[in-house]
Amino acid sequence: MEVSVTTLITFVLYLLLMVGIGVFFFNKSNNLSDYFLGGRGLGSWVTAISAQASDMSGWLLMGLPAAAYISGLSASWIAIGLGLGTYLNWKVVAGRLRSFTELSGDAITIPEYLENRFMSKSKVLRLCCAVIIFVFFLVYTASAFNAGAKLFMYVLGMDSYVAALTIGALIIIAYTFLGGFLAVCWTDLIQGILMFCAIVLVPVLAVLNVPDFSLSTLTSIAGGSFTSFFNSPQGALSFTAIISSLAWGLGYFGMPHILTRFMAIKSRSLIKRSRLIAMIWVVISLTAAVVIGMVGYVYLTQEGIVYADSAAAEVIFMQMVGRLAPGLLAGVLLSAILAAVMSTADSQLLVTASAVSNDFYKPLLRPQASDKELMWVSRGAVIAVSVLAYLLALDPTSSVMGLVSYAWAGFGAAFGPVILLSLFWKRMTLKGAIAGMVSGGAVVLLWENLPVCKATGLYSLIPGFFLALALVVVVSLCDKAPGREVTDLFERASKAR
Repeated sequence: MEVSVTTLITFVLYLLLMVGIGVFFFNKSNNLSDYFLGGRGLGSWVTAISAQASDMSGWLLMGLPAAAYISGLSASWIAIGLGLGTYLNWKVVAGRLRSFTELSGDAITIPEYLENRFMSKSKVLRLCCAVIIFVFFLVYTASAFNAGAKLFMYVLGMDSYVAALTIGALIIIAYTFLGGFLAVCWTDLIQGILMFCAIVLVPVLAVLNVPDFSLSTLTSIAGGSFTSFFNSPQGALSFTAIISSLAWGLGYFGMPHILTRFMAIKSRSLIKRSRLIAMIWVVISLTAAVVIGMVGYVYLTQEGIVYADSAAAEVIFMQMVGRLAPGLLAGVLLSAILAAVMSTADSQLLVTASAVSNDFYKPLLRPQASDKELMWVSRGAVIAVSVLAYLLALDPTSSVMGLVSYAWAGFGAAFGPVILLSLFWKRMTLKGAIAGMVSGGAVVLLWENLPVCKATGLYSLIPGFFLALALVVVVSLCDKAPGREVTDLFERASKAR
């Protein structure tokens, strides 16, 4: 489809605004705490919207609608799992993590928190964390670059995937490099609001443009299984498929780019309000994403457009915007996809950069490094990681949803059990944490790459998460009990409000 000049101008202005925010915050980051956590000064709205915008990424406007386009209402199981996971993460983890990280030597990264939590002088745990973050965020960031490339190909009318990928990657790198955490969070606030408005408006426009749209219209065009929770056009959903979809919710407990928002909020007392804002945003957004896929099937079928698989269908949001919205509004709505892509990619790059500088470079190579030096190492890491993620995203046939699924499982299994037990189990030990972290990440890598495991249809996050949980407990109980200083720290953090 051709994109109007008005749409293109609106889109470009949005890009310039995002980069401008990065430039504005360039001199606002004076030390590592500012660059990685914004000096722990975020308010309720910025924390809530930033956490959810960085969480959902391009798959909210591309991957999930595509899944609903192919599978119908049965794709909702993933949305249900994510909604439950979001609530439990805010309810169970957010407050305690804010207190624990501040009392554990004012830790500014997840690896630093875990090292301080067990008062360890060994760098093994921190190094394991850094490696896991580096590996899985490469995949996650590649998914964002992939989504951005598909968007730029559509908006700019480009035939070259590589050229579109390059433009999108350079823009994301620019303002993450410049502004750090504050730029990321404030752009996330704008982007989160934009994503919310777009994902609610597009299905409304589609329904208004489908003559006599109703449930019967939907079933007559797509088939009765399209509107069933337990059946899809591909057949009945198995118990394994439903459990695997719901299990996406387990991943939240181990997502560093979301957990850092909890660490950065100004006060633990603000978390309740943030949780309410976040849940309203998530429930409505996830519901609308599924509706876009289902309504989009009817609308695009009537327009003579049919997609054979979910990877191809990831452009349905763009197709609907191009056909339903006038120039200026189309530019704003298409910018929402870029917002979803950028709001996650920038957070992932920043967390990876923090792992490289604060959890690898400083403890192992330059213990005497100044904050200014580490900030520049972090900026260099943003570029290095971006280049590797760019190379990983060069395959134009890769699926946004597939890449996100892989990375989500890796983080959820490697960090989820460790974070949960570190916050709630006093008897947990350093060796238990290392065992759980390594086993969780390793199981996901094996499960995703061994045909015999993939053939089970079970999402790799499930075996990875529960094996890691079991090993943390078993190894900790077999290990020597934590010393008095460690248990005293746990008691103080548990009672903090």
